[in-house]
Amino acid sequence: MKSKMNQLIENQKNVHVLYSYYEMEDYLEMVVSFILDGIEAGEYTILIENDRLYPLIQEELSTRLTEVQMKFIHFVNSLSFYYSSGSYHPLAIAAYFNKMIHPYVVNKISFRSWAHVEWSSIEEPLHLISDFEKIVDQAVNEVEFPLICAYSGIRMPSYLKTILLETHPYVLLEDDFIVSDLYQPSKVEK
Repeated sequence: MKSKMNQLIENQKNVHVLYSYYEMEDYLEMVVSFILDGIEAGEYTILIENDRLYPLIQEELSTRLTEVQMKFIHFVNSLSFYYSSGSYHPLAIAAYFNKMIHPYVVNKISFRSWAHVEWSSIEEPLHLISDFEKIVDQAVNEVEFPLICAYSGIRMPSYLKTILLETHPYVLLEDDFIVSDLYQPSKVEK
């Protein structure tokens, strides 16, 4: 992943990528590699992750990074992030994210973001995920930062997969990127 990821990000800062994972070991390896690549490139990483997995990621990173390098990681609790308004509301989440990245943007600090997207049930209105991913895609293009959205492939019905392929220009498959043939760039009203 490292060389292809870095090459893609170096060539194009505004990279919005779908990562569908099946094995937790692969997931952890991918998120750690993404963070390590960012630190090597001098970028901060905004890591939107759940409280269950963050300690495992932090433990692995602490064996590879110095205390100073560990400060390049900004952990955000995913539950607090996605449900900041009390429910999964795309505009509230976008406002939370914009507030969070504001210091990086204003101070011209390079950053990347990894967002682990989880939901409690498949019955939740999936159009909200589409709305949110469209907002995020526009932000990635306006602010120009790399973002990987990680979803569990096991919990991804085919109609959600289609939604995600329509809202992400790139798809990460193991150690390679492909361009999504279904991607539909869209302008959203703020």
